[in-house]
Amino acid sequence: MITLAIVSALLALAAGKPCASDHEALLLSFNKQLLQSVDTRDTLPNPSVHIALRLSTHHNLAKESEHLIRLKAEFHDDIEKSLRNNELVVGRLALYILALKSSCHDLESVHLTHNEMKESLLIHLKKEMEEEKQNIAFGHRPKTSYYQYSLGILALCVSGVRVSTHVSQKLIHAVEHRQIKHGESLCVDSHAMAGMALQCLKDEGIAVKDAAELDRALATIKQRLLDSKRADGHMGNEFSTGLAVQALMAMGSQMEECGSAIEALRADVKKGTYHNPMAISQVLPVLHQRTYLHLKSQECRNEDDTLTTDVDSPSEVLPSHGQVSLQVKVIKSNGASSVFSIHIPRGSSLFEALNLLQDKQTGFTFSTEDSLWGPFLSVVNEEQARQTDRRYWHISSDGNSLTQGIKDYKIDAAQKLTIKNTGY
Repeated sequence: MITLAIVSALLALAAGKPCASDHEALLLSFNKQLLQSVDTRDTLPNPSVHIALRLSTHHNLAKESEHLIRLKAEFHDDIEKSLRNNELVVGRLALYILALKSSCHDLESVHLTHNEMKESLLIHLKKEMEEEKQNIAFGHRPKTSYYQYSLGILALCVSGVRVSTHVSQKLIHAVEHRQIKHGESLCVDSHAMAGMALQCLKDEGIAVKDAAELDRALATIKQRLLDSKRADGHMGNEFSTGLAVQALMAMGSQMEECGSAIEALRADVKKGTYHNPMAISQVLPVLHQRTYLHLKSQECRNEDDTLTTDVDSPSEVLPSHGQVSLQVKVIKSNGASSVFSIHIPRGSSLFEALNLLQDKQTGFTFSTEDSLWGPFLSVVNEEQARQTDRRYWHISSDGNSLTQGIKDYKIDAAQKLTIKNTGY
């Protein structure tokens, strides 16, 4: 009788779903927030944002169509510009292809012009992946990263293009030999993308060198993602959980709507943690219980067209909350360091703080490059940290690595920041 009572109580609790009572309202608000971001014209249109909007249940077809037109013009031109400058494009090209696929666009009708030659996006991506594979063979890692390499495989697979067994084998080998990492840490985002790429190959029956080895790699990725779960439910950190849950869903794990990982995402949505459009685009599909693998069967028919953006209320001028002290330590690649101090308005973004520091202190300069996540540091005190050299500026606050970009990270209290030229 006691067992029966416990089972009945659990069934009643599940039926009520108290943890998700506001799920639909939260989802709709989050959807609108992402839709609103496409009206921003001071940055390139973001293919990841487009994918998330297309994977959603609710749509604004006019705005999505307008965004697609911008992607085919502005984002397309930016990829061609990068090719002319001999810059790496694998990740952005793959996302562009997935964005077109999400709108059921004929991929064969879109071409890139490079070195006076026109070729389809998919053919060019295949060539880029072959170059990446060769770099792994001789340099033991891709020219870009395993995240972008996995994204390339995923885009080809979702588009119904056969992936070379040599290309897929390099990713399987990297999983087995723990080569997918950032420094010495497990890279949750890259494992998640690798999981979706390899699962797509398995689902599509695309030949690999060893099917049993593929299954082992998928099992390894799944376990590493599960092992990355924190006490609060997040996997890795707040900004890697969306992709991690997507990957686990894609690989067949049951991610309950009221499970700890999705509850963690929902809690951070409520707190406003995800205000960067790129971050929202990786979380929104999960809340819809969808993944990038759903793009394979995207039909673009009989779609809801009721999503609207809320009219902004007039912005109010907030009172100043005083200033906080900020210490910035810069460590160059040779170990030489310099320290700078400044007082900044409380609540400033790190980007704003660094601009103030550059204006007020001699000896500190910086410049940035754009990415889909926003600007990132590229040069500090006349020293560059470039992806092509496998280096970046690692930023930590009081010893803790930042998980947000320099425009998203807000400084609300006095702290010591370290900006270090770091290899990977």
